[in-house]
Amino acid sequence: MKGTEARGTRRSSLGAHGSIEVVRPGLLTTIQDRGRFGYQKFGVPVSGAVDAMALRVANLLVGNPDSAAALEITALGPQLRFLADAVVALTGAEVQADLDGAPVPWYQSFLVRAGQTLDVQACTRGLRCYLAIAGGIEVPALLGSRSTCLAAAFGGFQGRALADGDILRVGSPPGPLGDLARRDVPEEWRLRLESPGTLRVVLGPQDDAFTEGGLRTFLESTYRVTQHTDRMGCRLEGPEIPHRASADIISDWVPMGGVQVPGDRNPIILLADRQTTGGYPKIATVIGPDLPLVAQCRPGDSFRFRAVTLVEAQSIARAVERSLRALVPRPAPGEGWAYAAEVGEVPGMIPLPPGERGASGNGAVG
Repeated sequence: MKGTEARGTRRSSLGAHGSIEVVRPGLLTTIQDRGRFGYQKFGVPVSGAVDAMALRVANLLVGNPDSAAALEITALGPQLRFLADAVVALTGAEVQADLDGAPVPWYQSFLVRAGQTLDVQACTRGLRCYLAIAGGIEVPALLGSRSTCLAAAFGGFQGRALADGDILRVGSPPGPLGDLARRDVPEEWRLRLESPGTLRVVLGPQDDAFTEGGLRTFLESTYRVTQHTDRMGCRLEGPEIPHRASADIISDWVPMGGVQVPGDRNPIILLADRQTTGGYPKIATVIGPDLPLVAQCRPGDSFRFRAVTLVEAQSIARAVERSLRALVPRPAPGEGWAYAAEVGEVPGMIPLPPGERGASGNGAVG
């Protein structure tokens, strides 16, 4: 008993409404929200979900504010034992997942009873999935965010990825669990993955650091995702992009989606845990609505880049944001999931093997 009490004190998050025990942590499972903004000037990374769209939709499905803390699951997921009733939703990458052995729905909220075990296994299409719990995960907010910054080892759950035996606390749900379960969103909010995919970019801020031939190479070539991809960035390889002179610049700010080209002349797309400043020129910046494509890419996938104007990028981003703000989860079709699970028929279950899922033509991906 003493050992259990000590573990609960040492390895628990805050809050008291509900609890989740980590039976198996998965490859890299962290607590993330939309990130901590306004502190890059002090050298603090933004962090937050790499696929912010998937996080926001997951939270909407369970009735949370879209910035609530959830689990970001990379490649191989956790096994979680629920110590209290909860409503949860899985979004982002398609995954193999089951609740006490019965498959669970994808992009649909569902009820988990106290004592049940949710087993999130391998991501079968895409790299990162998101598990939102009604009420959000309760950990201390540091600098305005509950996100884990792995690079600096702070935030989230003790500044690290989850480990077996951790106990997660969940906040009070925003409504009756029965009203929050069995809600889904239209198909177009699910991510479409193509290889090669097309990433829309705004050239700059240092596109003048590259030769005209280098710019053409960047926009006309296909680049492959290497093994060197993580929450900090995604390193690509392909035709070299020549600089006009040195590959070094005076260090300046680094935006989410910035495309750095260091001395090896291959691009790196910078992501959530990126450094706050960098000394390599940035040939372009991936527009926000296309960042989920980068977040979900796996080694061996490939991309092409297409230039758009700043005005076009802002128009696309505003359209996606309007659509997201207008998004209201709807009752899922078919019988109640809880009943269907008992008889072994789960409407909207995660497809195995996975098939492509559509994205809206206006760039609403997630």
